[in-house]
Amino acid sequence: MGTEERAEGSLAEPARSRKIIHIDMDAFYASVEQRDNPELRGKPVAVGGSLARGVVAAASYEARKFGVHSAMPSLIAKRKCPDLIFVKPRFDAYKAISLQIREVFAEYTPIIEPLSLDEAYLDVTENLKGIISATKIAEEIRARIRTETELTASAGVSYNKFLAKLASDHRKPDGLFVITPEMGPAFVETLPVRKFHGVGPATARKMEQLGIRTGLDLRAQTPEFLQQHFGKAGSYYYWVARGIDERPVRANRVRKSVGAENTFPIDLFTYEATQDQLRDIIDTVWGHCERSGTRGRTVTLKVKFANFRQITRSHTGQMPIGTRGELEQLGTALLAPLFPVTKGIRLLGISLCSLGTEEAERQFANPDML
Repeated sequence: MGTEERAEGSLAEPARSRKIIHIDMDAFYASVEQRDNPELRGKPVAVGGSLARGVVAAASYEARKFGVHSAMPSLIAKRKCPDLIFVKPRFDAYKAISLQIREVFAEYTPIIEPLSLDEAYLDVTENLKGIISATKIAEEIRARIRTETELTASAGVSYNKFLAKLASDHRKPDGLFVITPEMGPAFVETLPVRKFHGVGPATARKMEQLGIRTGLDLRAQTPEFLQQHFGKAGSYYYWVARGIDERPVRANRVRKSVGAENTFPIDLFTYEATQDQLRDIIDTVWGHCERSGTRGRTVTLKVKFANFRQITRSHTGQMPIGTRGELEQLGTALLAPLFPVTKGIRLLGISLCSLGTEEAERQFANPDML
């Protein structure tokens, strides 16, 4: 098989060109806060904790000009932008607006894949309004969002998910960009690999060490070379470097994991104190499981020490975890061997993955029900 020949199940471009839209709200959390509080408009705003151990969850565009971005420690953000205004997050408000925006999407297509509260893919190849132009649909959706929420969204339109995501980033904020099948390969050629969706900072550094700096450099590599250095992701990189991505937009995408974590104002040194904090985190995780009816088989404990060294410990059972007590028992069993600790614990987290619904898990436990 030649390197350009596409095997079944690959990321190869389908025979019929699809019409995919990626909608991404502009600085969503910060924009909501500026909308609801006129005194914040035009000012650098960070949503998140302002305490010594706080982290920026989102930054307004005024703050981004100073280099402030999400996941940045609050102390560093404040040094970069002394006038930065911190606002506590209001996730209930963000979720309500997200659902309002999703109702707009649903008027055009049932094939909606939310990635988070502020972004989603839409497949409008066949849409509910019979509009031929995906660009026109994207324009209408952006106008509706502005009118109904007083917020702005950027949109990317293309023939696959990878390029639609790149397109929505291309003219942010409040922009619309289209990448046609004729433009796709050339657009990818000139793009730095660090801007590829799915290439994180560590992977970008590794690629650059291998002499891969642009899409054109990536396209020059063989599938074998990419799989050798990047494992299963190598096949993905091989095809998207050619502007090819056959992943479908998945409506009602099943969440793969649920978790919660907490950063403490004072480092924890004793097992008892850490166990107490773990119980609170487990309450949060199990609360989500109860509300959504999901259950998982893999428990992962995350611990970050005072020197920022981070470790994880996991346990996977054959059967899904059925009670909060069982989750606490497994989490505690993962925590106990870490003590005594030489460095204090600054962050603790617990997550569940291999998720499924309670009904699916009951069928797993009772094959006769299938």
